[in-house]
Amino acid sequence: MKKIPLLIFSFIACSIGFSQKSDSSNLYFQKGMEEKNARHFLAAAKYFDKALTFNAAYKEALLENGYANLEMRKTDIAKGHFTKLYELDPTNKPAIKELTSLYFDYRQFQKAVEFALKCTGCDNTEKILAMSNYHLEDYGAAIKGLLSVLAKNPNDAEAVYTLGRSYLDMEQYKAALPWYNKAVQLDADKNVWAYELGLLYYNQNEFKNAAIFFNKAAEKGYPLSNDFAENLGYAYIYSGEFDKGEKLLLSILAKKPGNKDILRDIAEAYYGQKMYDKSLEYCQKLMELDMKDAKALYQAGLCFQKKGQKDKGQGMCDKAIEMDPSLAGMRQKNMTMGL
Repeated sequence: MKKIPLLIFSFIACSIGFSQKSDSSNLYFQKGMEEKNARHFLAAAKYFDKALTFNAAYKEALLENGYANLEMRKTDIAKGHFTKLYELDPTNKPAIKELTSLYFDYRQFQKAVEFALKCTGCDNTEKILAMSNYHLEDYGAAIKGLLSVLAKNPNDAEAVYTLGRSYLDMEQYKAALPWYNKAVQLDADKNVWAYELGLLYYNQNEFKNAAIFFNKAAEKGYPLSNDFAENLGYAYIYSGEFDKGEKLLLSILAKKPGNKDILRDIAEAYYGQKMYDKSLEYCQKLMELDMKDAKALYQAGLCFQKKGQKDKGQGMCDKAIEMDPSLAGMRQKNMTMGL
């Protein structure tokens, strides 16, 4: 019997082994696709895993395994499969698309930008790029991208809000206001958006609107913290709803007995609203806590001057400056403003 040369034998054996592995890989891949199409994602993933044990570079199996795991919200596993596919084929558009979204969801915004730039024409890439630029504090690029997104879909509430927030973070408050208003109209359930809009109005001295949106936020479940109640309370006072405002602020004071900052702020708020007797009431509370409170004495002096008792008020201000010479600067400021 003629002997087969060893080299040829080895080649034939390897070819047979490779063919068997390829056949097995394809078989398990097809079983995986059947289960995936039937929406049996766990069974599908197991078959795709089996296919990959026979051929770790099986691109279709990597892609479909990634999709199956996404359906099961196993994002770490899915990301691993898409990453492996991208490493094997850096031009693979489905892998790039999924990695763009996953990096954004994982808040890895620099990587999201990197992959979004490689995924031209992919659905949602323009928005992810713009939103990532916002989180990376590149507000100019974010605004440009978001305006482009909204030109195509003007009712994208998240893009509208992020555009408003971009202007806010750039301290362009007037530019932020219309976008915040539109965002709250598009999605009234976002209580944080309503609260931020209230703060935006508050900082623009539009206190009635501030109170409206603080209340909208509360109606939608925004936490009623002391800070929230304090902001709403001052918004009420500055918009002329004194009883509502004082009630809220006193409720905070009851939780923080003797808090001088709250008492002082209430006194200043009433003074600003030309309610000098109410301001004096809170100045008195401050001096009951500390008879050496020069700021409270100075504030009381200003109130008496506004009430027409100029000599008495002036004497109190002079006494306060003796106690705290730094208050002389406040006098100069008041004189400049004609107070």
